[in-house]
Amino acid sequence: LFTVLWTLTADVWDPSHCRTCVVVGNSGQLKGSSHRLLIEIHDWMLRMNRAKITGFELDVGMRTTYHLMYPESAVTLRPNVHLVLIPFKPLWTCITSALHFGVVGHWPVPTGLRQPQYHVLILSPAFLKYIHDNWTQHHGRRYPSTGFTALLFALHTCQQVSVFGFGADSEGNWHHYREKNCWSGAFCRTRVHDADVEFSLTKRLAHKGRIVFYK
Repeated sequence: LFTVLWTLTADVWDPSHCRTCVVVGNSGQLKGSSHRLLIEIHDWMLRMNRAKITGFELDVGMRTTYHLMYPESAVTLRPNVHLVLIPFKPLWTCITSALHFGVVGHWPVPTGLRQPQYHVLILSPAFLKYIHDNWTQHHGRRYPSTGFTALLFALHTCQQVSVFGFGADSEGNWHHYREKNCWSGAFCRTRVHDADVEFSLTKRLAHKGRIVFYK
């Protein structure tokens, strides 16, 4: 990986800076929320997977600093957005190495993954294991959700963390703000991730004052 990705510079990663961060989830509760101004006052804005901005600017804001995703969730990123790749499959290391070459063997690189070297970070697999072992404690079948991973990423890199767009909407439906509720509840039913455990942990973090949680 060190032959593929550049070393982080101080302008990208400066732990001495008192940094405020916001993790913007994809919950349907964001639709109609008008949270843009509250979201955009933060230094860093983290989004994940297939987060959509166009058409939802008033609710979710416009800026993105870091976009966390699995390659299967690849979307075209805006200029100056840093991709944080979550590599829980060995093949994804190969995909990462092909960011500038276009193919891996017989597989084309997803269009949304074409980012300059200096805009690509790879989350350590050890960090995913740390979350799975110490936070979710092996609830869910395999690995933590991208949203919960983004939250823990923010907690370990930012001095102040706010969270928007996590959990069910006001009617108890689990869906994404970009959807028309056709798959409400699907996230809970798959049990690849344990939504109930992750949301309970998120609320506990808010109760202890470690994050500011907006509904």
